[in-house]
Amino acid sequence: MTDPTTTPRSFSASAPLTGRIAIPGDKSISHRSLMLSALAVGTSRVTGLLEGHDVLATAAAMRAMGASIERRADGEWVIDGVGVGGLLQPRDALDMGNSGTSTRLLMGLVASHPITATFLGDASLSGRPMGRVIDPLGQMGADITASPGGRLPLMVRGLAPAIPLAYRLPVASAQVKSAVLLAGLNTPGITEVIEPVPTRDHSERMLRGFGADLTVETAANGTRHIRIVGEAELKPQTIVVPGDPSSAAFFIIAALLVPGSDVTITNVGLNPTRAGLIDVLRQMGGDIEAIDPRDVGGEPVADLRVRHSALTGIAVDPAVAPSMIDEFPILFVAAALAQGRTTTSGLDELRVKESDRLAVMATGLKAIGARVTETEDGLIIDGTGGDPLPGGATVAGHLDHRICMSFAVAGLVTGSPVTIDDMAPVATSFPNFETLLGELQS
Repeated sequence: MTDPTTTPRSFSASAPLTGRIAIPGDKSISHRSLMLSALAVGTSRVTGLLEGHDVLATAAAMRAMGASIERRADGEWVIDGVGVGGLLQPRDALDMGNSGTSTRLLMGLVASHPITATFLGDASLSGRPMGRVIDPLGQMGADITASPGGRLPLMVRGLAPAIPLAYRLPVASAQVKSAVLLAGLNTPGITEVIEPVPTRDHSERMLRGFGADLTVETAANGTRHIRIVGEAELKPQTIVVPGDPSSAAFFIIAALLVPGSDVTITNVGLNPTRAGLIDVLRQMGGDIEAIDPRDVGGEPVADLRVRHSALTGIAVDPAVAPSMIDEFPILFVAAALAQGRTTTSGLDELRVKESDRLAVMATGLKAIGARVTETEDGLIIDGTGGDPLPGGATVAGHLDHRICMSFAVAGLVTGSPVTIDDMAPVATSFPNFETLLGELQS
């Protein structure tokens, strides 16, 4: 019997995908544009904001802490900020839904303000450990009480003035880096994050854009020293959010895999700390053309034309993992139809996402007929050489939007339909995913 609260969907072999689509705004940039606008003094305007559940959770939290955030009828968002140091005590717990980014970054903001906030989340988010953020914020003076295992629900009691620190990231994580930098905004002196492996740099770019005194020094060995001067005064901005490369990934790979496809995806953000998937797919033989490369609000952007291609398996360099960590689930689908073997490693981070993405993708791919070996930190996939996968199975999405969309794309190149047990989680990041897919199929 089907659970009435779920939204199962079946996806089957597709005719060629053709046409032009515009994808939702970048989720990482959307979160940060709301947070920093809420900390600026004055009125900021944001267009292209991703209006998925995760970003709306950020908007609700910033409203609860004093910012005025309004969506206009034309889709523009207008934010009147409270100023750095001006966050107010929220009256109720902050419900983060499924958003790990909202939770970790907002914990950083609260940590250096004299307020207390309780963070709640759904079942998936409540299973994700927050210890890697709790540790540095605790060193800055925040008092954080978490559920067992460093999980939600948790309470952050901020300290003002907080204690500046130099923190070396033990693992590559843009969220941890950003949480510490955001805490540093209202901390006297200089807060430093030492990053041995570069991760997405949206926070650094946007903090500078809002007027924060932030410097980045790269050592000879590639280690980045990111320093922010506290007690900043942020200036309001007008922001155009580029299309999310993580959302574009599903249509890029769908077009590469479905014979006869020719798809153009407009206004895709191509920040080099996020564009690893494009490079990997080109190494595999993917025909991906960047048209009209340009700069929008400090972020590189282009339209991408993608045509069906015969892909060849490769050994993916683990050094690219931070620049495409969210795209590995859909890359695994591409590998399942490539010629030969694709090997991935260095992906321990995928075990603590919305789900254990290595285990869940391995199980689901095997269920639809792919040849997959799961290792401690990656997957080894032997592809079909372009032949359709058998399909004909129901796959558990585990409340993970990227897993759901990855298997939706897999269903387009299977002999029998693939059913995802619940597509509802896709609304967290890509509410119109199925609508755009239908447009390309018509």
